[in-house]
Amino acid sequence: MIIERNSYLNKLTNHRHNGMIKVITGIRRSGKSFLLFRLFKKFLTDEGIDDEHIIEMAFDDFGNRQYRNPEVFYGYVKKRINDGRMYYLLLDEVQLMDNFVDVLNGFLYMNNVDVYVTGSNARFLSKDIITEFRGRGDQIHISPLSFREFMTVFQGSKEDGWAAYLRYGGLPPVVLQPTDEEREKLLHSLINETYLIDILNRNRIKNDAELAELFQILASSIGALTNPQKLSNTFKSVKKVSISTTTLKNYIDYLSEAFLIEPSNRYDVKGKKYISTPLKYYFTDMGLRNALLNFRQYEETHLMENAIYNELRLRGWNVDVGAVIVNTRNEKGTSERKQLEIDFVCNKGSKRCYIQSALSLPDQEKMQQETNSLLRIDDSFQKTVITGGNAKPWTDNNGIQFLNIYDFLLGDLFE
Repeated sequence: MIIERNSYLNKLTNHRHNGMIKVITGIRRSGKSFLLFRLFKKFLTDEGIDDEHIIEMAFDDFGNRQYRNPEVFYGYVKKRINDGRMYYLLLDEVQLMDNFVDVLNGFLYMNNVDVYVTGSNARFLSKDIITEFRGRGDQIHISPLSFREFMTVFQGSKEDGWAAYLRYGGLPPVVLQPTDEEREKLLHSLINETYLIDILNRNRIKNDAELAELFQILASSIGALTNPQKLSNTFKSVKKVSISTTTLKNYIDYLSEAFLIEPSNRYDVKGKKYISTPLKYYFTDMGLRNALLNFRQYEETHLMENAIYNELRLRGWNVDVGAVIVNTRNEKGTSERKQLEIDFVCNKGSKRCYIQSALSLPDQEKMQQETNSLLRIDDSFQKTVITGGNAKPWTDNNGIQFLNIYDFLLGDLFE
């Protein structure tokens, strides 16, 4: 079964012939190789590019092991280039070739070679891989399936699809498993035998239990503000283990660099400045998050918030956690400062919007709770509350838009 990834394919096609190495990054099993060797290659052949001008190499193929020698591979490519027409170089698991950065940079001196690469080891999965190409790398980051992509292969209603998506996530091989049992089994395997091993090896971590514990704590607190100090206190009080804030910060950075989690900074909307700490952390894939907790903590409110965050990031928005600081009086009449939270402050170029995630709005009190912070913002950018269920979109007298989760995920209002 083919899952179309048109948004990423468009990025690849739009970046052709730009004189840079197109580096496809993303966590394992997110579909990098499929995008390059199936979808992009098909695009090239449909455009009339013949096989002689598409040079493919999968370095993890045992039959190609001789080409892991950079001189052998460089000579092979030079020999394949027989005319002045454009050649497309598609390379998978390129990190298995020695000195691959120098080799790839060398191809940039050939005016008729367009280079596309991906890889899967701990070094290549890190966000800093693009810096190794010394300004000649063009990163195209691929994420797990969006809900829209997920529904193109899900057999059932959008409501059933939403439940499955929140529980098992959007990693293509997980989605394509025939049973829920196989999906859970694969997710557990990916966490324990792939993702954590990559981080341990890359960063030479000896105490793997601490990293795994931290990963689980973050999984159980998505949507909650936290920082290394709070996490250190949690380890002391709950795990009876002392871990320095520096070590925990490093561990969080490792998880982020491997694309498994993503931090969202806090932004003071009225003061127009960032608040350094605490932050929120969201999971790249909800299935991995749930598997970390053995599918025990299924909290749709927090999972929906995570899904909205991921969707906004997929659509190119920079997403912060908003804070509105207001002066109020308590029951005793004493003045006090209070922070009201806005789930997401989203920016893209000159565009901005504010979004609240609310699974349900059962009464007027809950409605006021969700809109209070939005009403305190004194600008004219769009303010939206995204709710669960199938309620029809509407706008209140204050201009706040109410949109259900399906219209948000499957529509184009926030493209």
